[in-house]
Amino acid sequence: MKPFSRIKNPRDIRKKLNLNQSDFWSQIGITQSGGSRYESGRSMSKPVRELLRLVYLEHLPLATANGTDLRIAALLREQKPDLYEQLRTLASGKA
Repeated sequence: MKPFSRIKNPRDIRKKLNLNQSDFWSQIGITQSGGSRYESGRSMSKPVRELLRLVYLEHLPLATANGTDLRIAALLREQKPDLYEQLRTLASGKA
């Protein structure tokens, strides 16, 4: 599965989180009006979809992430998927 394919309609994610458009979209640097256009069916670029995935599906706070951390996570996920899932479960507190 491509990472971007997990986001069908960002409105669904926003509603589940009980956030208004301004609060939801500002977390990834998108204006409320821009977010409204995406929620109305305007196509999202891959970078916007990836930011949505990282922030709202993977729960990665962008303020604390850096490029090296993201590359390490991608390598771990690719080369050691079992360990990646184990660490992800521990980090989410669901263990």
